[in-house]
Amino acid sequence: MGSALRWGAAALAFPVALLMFLLLAVSGAEQPAAGTGMMCSPGVAPDGTVAGYGGESLQIAGLIVAIGTQRGLPPLAWQVAVQAGMAESGLRNLQGGHADSLGVFQMRPSMGWGTPAELLDLNYQINKFFEVLLTVPGWERMRPGDAAQAVERSAFPERYHKFEVAAQQVLGAVQGVQCSVAAPGDVGAVLAAALSQQGVPYAWGGGTVDGPSAGIGRDAGVVGFDCSSLVRFAYYQGSGGKVTLPRTSREQYQATASRQVPLDQLAPGDLLFYGASPDSIYHVAMYLGGGQMVEAPESGKTVHVTPVRLSTGAFYAATRVL
Repeated sequence: MGSALRWGAAALAFPVALLMFLLLAVSGAEQPAAGTGMMCSPGVAPDGTVAGYGGESLQIAGLIVAIGTQRGLPPLAWQVAVQAGMAESGLRNLQGGHADSLGVFQMRPSMGWGTPAELLDLNYQINKFFEVLLTVPGWERMRPGDAAQAVERSAFPERYHKFEVAAQQVLGAVQGVQCSVAAPGDVGAVLAAALSQQGVPYAWGGGTVDGPSAGIGRDAGVVGFDCSSLVRFAYYQGSGGKVTLPRTSREQYQATASRQVPLDQLAPGDLLFYGASPDSIYHVAMYLGGGQMVEAPESGKTVHVTPVRLSTGAFYAATRVL
């Protein structure tokens, strides 16, 4: 690492704006544009927080992005680290914790993570987290919370998932990315509508053009969306009521099949359909750009952003609505 990144705990004294200036200067890389599906922020609250996280947390998130960029890691890796830090420490550099746990990720000297001094150094902690993440097979295809658990090996593996939306908001804030400008025209509003529902439960048969509703069958009593109702909601709300898609994923494919899109021409807002044939389509997701999509996946999970799945053999086709 270059000396410009060896800030350690001293980074916490920097204003967020200055930290972001240094981030861009060090990386020399273009930051993810709105519409990648990874980093969308509603903006800073009047008290200076984002998603409930204050100055120290924003500065740590900025350092995670800076080090991740320096290492050539994709935005998904940054999100995994931020979610882990939120779950473990509230994204703070804690001087203690359970047993001998220390720092943002509550790493333990007794478990071989490093010395106590190293585990309180932000630069060391973040690099160590990324080093271990890169040893996890297939982490790039995991939901961020699952990848965080693979690094942390927590006794409470599900807790990382609940920070998925907050992590995206904080990362969006430190990069200045707003969901409202995700893409030109109506498509941008459609993406913003879909992304606004992250964290909402999957509910088979649930969801209307106006928002989440109670599911049926196996998801009776669960209020949320299934895959096709999320897409239908996003297009209806994002178009100001001008676009009402059919209810099921199979019907949505049939309604848009004449506008099929080659994979090398995918654009934000395109629909991704899964199934063996037009008559067996069972799932739909929305492409966000940057190799990411938003979906309501299955019972027991929530609306979330994930890498596009094309190698499972289940992908059938992509179509364009607008």
